[in-house]
Amino acid sequence: MSWILFTLMAVFFQTFRNAIQSKLSATVPTLGVTLSRFLFAAPIAGAYVYALSVWRGEGVPDFSARFWMFVGLAACLQIAATSLMVILFKQKNFAVGAGLAKSEALVAGVLGMLFFGSTLSLLGWVGIIIGAMAVFVLSGWRKGGDLTLKTALIGLACGTCFALTSLYVREASHTLSVSFELAAGWVLFWVLLVQTIMLCAYIGFQQPATFSKLAAQPGKTLAASVTSCLGSIGWFTAMALQHVAYVKTVGQLEVFTTMLISIVWLKQPVRKHETLGLVLIGLAAILVMWT
Repeated sequence: MSWILFTLMAVFFQTFRNAIQSKLSATVPTLGVTLSRFLFAAPIAGAYVYALSVWRGEGVPDFSARFWMFVGLAACLQIAATSLMVILFKQKNFAVGAGLAKSEALVAGVLGMLFFGSTLSLLGWVGIIIGAMAVFVLSGWRKGGDLTLKTALIGLACGTCFALTSLYVREASHTLSVSFELAAGWVLFWVLLVQTIMLCAYIGFQQPATFSKLAAQPGKTLAASVTSCLGSIGWFTAMALQHVAYVKTVGQLEVFTTMLISIVWLKQPVRKHETLGLVLIGLAAILVMWT
């Protein structure tokens, strides 16, 4: 059950990363906020892989063509997903934006079954579906103007990109003949490096002023990278061990900490209907952990 511990680690750090990016989005363009997630993360991941390799006494694995294909797809899709998440932050409040992106658990279950050979138990599917219901409840879908069609479509697109990213990450880690922790670390390092190079090149060509806006907030930029990398270590390792849909359903516990941050740090009120959503998320996580 170590995948649960890695998932909870990911939840903890991702919650704070999302809050930091939400703050950055007020003054930094979407691509700049997205870059803050990766900018300093690759060196941290590289140090993690080196330390883990020395500790375990494992060398550099062989990287196949399939590995590079999965890494490239995961890198591109995660950039798209993160950009869509930032757009959600700008359209709705922090809690709703993070909640909408959690459609990834259900999407990952369906896509994993159809295209990636994942076999989920009946109890697992029940938990995933309950988790998806919780997303709609938390997003205020029954309250007139709270959830527009545009926001719903962006949320679904965001969740789909995150789901595909996770599925490709899992596939990439399974191509490496090393321990699951080290395999996840190598995938994380290369994904982060590819993402950083791609985004820096694009922003440098299209939006060079974005770099100065990030440089004006070095503390938040560094904090976003550090929390993102630590959270990704948890996600990538958990997904190397367990089906993506299960990991992401348990990961919906992030909404609990998201709500706390919304109240305490971002000073955003939590509405009454969200209580039901939190209860459903807790039930979904329990069902999945019991599978």
